[in-house]
Amino acid sequence: MNSELTEEEMRRALFGKPQPEEQVSAAVVKKPVPEVVFTKPVAAPVAKKKVAKAFTPRLKVTLRVGNEFEGMMHELIHEADTLSSLLAEQEAVKAARKKYKYVEVVSVKSM
Repeated sequence: MNSELTEEEMRRALFGKPQPEEQVSAAVVKKPVPEVVFTKPVAAPVAKKKVAKAFTPRLKVTLRVGNEFEGMMHELIHEADTLSSLLAEQEAVKAARKKYKYVEVVSVKSM
Protein backbone atom coordinates (compact mmCIF):
# COMPACT_ATOMS: atom_id res chain seq x y z
CA MET A 1 0.00 0.00 0.00
CA ASN A 2 1.27 3.42 -0.88
CA SER A 3 1.90 5.44 2.30
CA GLU A 4 2.18 8.75 0.48
CA LEU A 5 -1.33 9.64 -0.65
CA THR A 6 -2.22 12.89 -2.24
CA GLU A 7 -4.73 15.18 -0.63
CA GLU A 8 -7.34 14.33 -3.27
CA GLU A 9 -6.93 10.59 -2.65
CA MET A 10 -7.32 11.10 1.11
CA ARG A 11 -10.48 13.09 0.58
CA ARG A 12 -11.88 10.39 -1.70
CA ALA A 13 -11.02 7.70 0.87
CA LEU A 14 -12.68 9.60 3.72
CA PHE A 15 -15.68 11.16 2.04
CA GLY A 16 -16.23 9.15 -1.12
CA LYS A 17 -16.49 10.47 -4.64
CA PRO A 18 -17.46 14.12 -4.88
CA GLN A 19 -20.96 14.52 -6.24
CA PRO A 20 -21.42 16.99 -9.06
CA GLU A 21 -23.13 20.17 -7.95
CA GLU A 22 -26.46 20.89 -9.55
CA GLN A 23 -26.42 24.03 -11.56
CA VAL A 24 -29.29 26.39 -10.96
CA SER A 25 -30.34 28.59 -13.84
CA ALA A 26 -30.21 32.28 -13.05
CA ALA A 27 -33.50 33.02 -14.76
CA VAL A 28 -35.82 31.24 -12.30
CA VAL A 29 -39.05 33.20 -11.88
CA LYS A 30 -40.93 32.71 -8.63
CA LYS A 31 -44.68 32.93 -8.55
CA PRO A 32 -46.07 35.60 -6.24
CA VAL A 33 -47.27 34.15 -2.94
CA PRO A 34 -50.58 35.52 -1.64
CA GLU A 35 -50.38 37.18 1.78
CA VAL A 36 -51.61 35.00 4.59
CA VAL A 37 -52.62 36.48 7.92
CA PHE A 38 -52.59 34.12 10.89
CA THR A 39 -54.97 34.74 13.75
CA LYS A 40 -55.19 32.99 17.08
CA PRO A 41 -58.34 31.00 17.61
CA VAL A 42 -60.46 32.30 20.45
CA ALA A 43 -60.62 29.66 23.16
CA ALA A 44 -62.43 29.66 26.46
CA PRO A 45 -60.08 30.13 29.42
CA VAL A 46 -59.05 26.76 30.79
CA ALA A 47 -58.77 26.34 34.54
CA LYS A 48 -55.23 25.42 35.54
CA LYS A 49 -54.81 22.09 37.21
CA LYS A 50 -53.49 22.29 40.73
CA VAL A 51 -50.30 20.37 41.14
CA ALA A 52 -50.32 17.99 44.07
CA LYS A 53 -47.88 19.18 46.69
CA ALA A 54 -44.90 16.90 46.82
CA PHE A 55 -43.97 15.31 50.12
CA THR A 56 -41.48 17.43 52.02
CA PRO A 57 -39.56 15.88 54.86
CA ARG A 58 -40.07 17.73 58.12
CA LEU A 59 -38.40 17.55 61.50
CA LYS A 60 -39.78 18.94 64.74
CA VAL A 61 -37.17 20.48 67.03
CA THR A 62 -38.11 21.10 70.66
CA LEU A 63 -36.14 23.82 72.45
CA ARG A 64 -36.06 25.32 75.93
CA VAL A 65 -35.43 29.04 75.74
CA GLY A 66 -35.11 31.93 78.16
CA ASN A 67 -33.51 35.31 78.74
CA GLU A 68 -32.36 34.76 82.35
CA PHE A 69 -29.51 32.51 83.42
CA GLU A 70 -31.03 29.62 85.44
CA GLY A 71 -34.31 31.49 85.33
CA MET A 72 -37.73 30.85 83.81
CA MET A 73 -37.46 28.66 80.66
CA HIS A 74 -40.12 28.31 77.97
CA GLU A 75 -40.60 25.41 75.58
CA LEU A 76 -40.45 26.33 71.91
CA ILE A 77 -41.19 24.03 68.92
CA HIS A 78 -39.58 24.70 65.54
CA GLU A 79 -40.45 22.82 62.32
CA ALA A 80 -37.67 22.42 59.74
CA ASP A 81 -38.05 21.28 56.11
CA THR A 82 -35.04 18.99 55.95
CA LEU A 83 -33.99 15.41 56.55
CA SER A 84 -30.80 16.37 58.35
CA SER A 85 -31.26 16.56 62.11
CA LEU A 86 -28.09 18.65 62.43
CA LEU A 87 -29.34 21.25 59.94
CA ALA A 88 -32.77 21.30 61.61
CA GLU A 89 -31.16 21.85 65.01
CA GLN A 90 -28.91 24.65 63.71
CA GLU A 91 -31.83 26.35 61.98
CA ALA A 92 -33.97 26.19 65.12
CA VAL A 93 -31.21 27.54 67.37
CA LYS A 94 -30.49 30.37 64.93
CA ALA A 95 -34.17 31.36 64.84
CA ALA A 96 -34.47 31.17 68.66
CA ARG A 97 -31.32 33.26 69.26
CA LYS A 98 -33.00 36.24 67.58
CA LYS A 99 -35.38 36.53 70.53
CA TYR A 100 -33.83 34.58 73.41
CA LYS A 101 -30.37 34.64 74.99
CA TYR A 102 -30.22 31.06 76.33
CA VAL A 103 -31.23 28.17 74.04
CA GLU A 104 -31.14 24.45 74.86
CA VAL A 105 -32.10 21.69 72.42
CA VAL A 106 -34.39 19.10 74.00
CA SER A 107 -35.18 16.80 71.05
CA VAL A 108 -35.26 16.45 67.27
CA LYS A 109 -38.05 14.19 65.94
CA SER A 110 -39.42 13.47 62.47
CA MET A 111 -43.02 14.42 61.80
